[in-house]
Amino acid sequence: MSNFDVIVLGSGPGGYVTAIRASQLGFKTAIIEKENLGGVCLNWGCIPTKALLKSAQVFQYLQHAEDYGLKAEGVDKDFDSVIKRSRGVADGMSKGVQFLMKKNKIEVINGYGTLKPKKKVSVKDESGKETEYSAEHIIIATGARSRELPSLPQDGKKIIGYREAMSLKEQPKSMIVVGSGAIGIEFAYFYNSMGTEVTVVEYLPNIVPVEDEEVSKQLERSFKKAGVKIKTSAEVTSVDTSGDGVKATVKTAKGEEVLEADIVLSAVGIKSNIENIGLEDVGISTDRDKILVNDYYQTNIPGYYAIGDVTPGQALAHVASAEGILCVEKLAGMHVEPLDYGNIPGCTYCMPEVASVGLTEKQAKEKGLDIKVGKFPFSASGKAKASGNADGFVKVIFDAKYGEWLGCHMIGNGVTDMIAEAVVARKLETTGHEILKAVHPHPTMSEAVMEAVAAAYDEVIHL
Repeated sequence: MSNFDVIVLGSGPGGYVTAIRASQLGFKTAIIEKENLGGVCLNWGCIPTKALLKSAQVFQYLQHAEDYGLKAEGVDKDFDSVIKRSRGVADGMSKGVQFLMKKNKIEVINGYGTLKPKKKVSVKDESGKETEYSAEHIIIATGARSRELPSLPQDGKKIIGYREAMSLKEQPKSMIVVGSGAIGIEFAYFYNSMGTEVTVVEYLPNIVPVEDEEVSKQLERSFKKAGVKIKTSAEVTSVDTSGDGVKATVKTAKGEEVLEADIVLSAVGIKSNIENIGLEDVGISTDRDKILVNDYYQTNIPGYYAIGDVTPGQALAHVASAEGILCVEKLAGMHVEPLDYGNIPGCTYCMPEVASVGLTEKQAKEKGLDIKVGKFPFSASGKAKASGNADGFVKVIFDAKYGEWLGCHMIGNGVTDMIAEAVVARKLETTGHEILKAVHPHPTMSEAVMEAVAAAYDEVIHL
């Protein structure tokens, strides 16, 4: 039996970041991974999807070269090469994590880890050999997978999840995307840009339903303009896969209709990986598919912790990383404060991009707050017009009495790189007037933040 200070179960952006921070703080650290270092995010999620989306964006630019005074004739795509590029980017990132493990002297244990009582983990390798390890602190970071609905049983061929969606051998002529969260919307954008006929089916009244309603409506307009069919307040009740393609029965307010396509992509959320990892043997409490933890990620059993998608917080890579760092810093005796889940940015990397943090206008009103709302369209931005992508806007929400920045919602080109200004400002309790007096560079997309704030305070210049 090998003894460690910290063992991390799972090497996604929660797990590997946690392991590195633990090692930096002087803990003898090991990480257990059953597949590839980097987990779903680096290998089958955040990173390879961004590579696919970039190929789609470049393809769109080439198709519209004339809009920029350029000529590009005979432009076509090689779907197989696009997929290979994405896989290459993912492989490179995974190797980068391997390097970081060596650099930080973290022992990598390959195999399937199962929690045991008395602060132990049993690991079964490919040959079936089991080895037991012990640690003073065991951190669960096993992440999540694509959630399956009874009406949409995934077969990996005609009804697929995100993993198959980024490694298809052939481009489908038509696709039904069920679910319009970040995963569904990003794949809808990618495949539509590549030339696949895409229909998005969303159970709720708006696509990207967690976003501000104005953002949802703008994205729906942009997607429809690009040729994506959108069906909201709609539910897929069954799928027939007996023929060449698929026939999906969709229930809407107007009745039932049958949609036909080559493939159905199920993007209806995620399922936490908490089965068969020994939670019951150890006695770790769970509720509604999540491991219950306190503010510092301690479970009900001393010595066992959990972070990332297996816990009740937002299922986002940057949240898992932040939780893991906070967890081990607390273990090291550092003064840390609980994570503010009200100040977590969310990003969707379609075109136009979507980014947000804090309260939506509807949420602020439901709380009974007296608010000031400002909005600045990118159609009035010189930088956006020059770039050829003027769809979208920045919307800000402030408390009218104290000037507190309650929420920021963006849709447009590059807004996922802009949202951090609002996150930092909210963390520092910056007021609207302070944002107004902070000089923003011209011409930039970020000016739209200042202009939106100015609009909230009736001081807007360029509208």
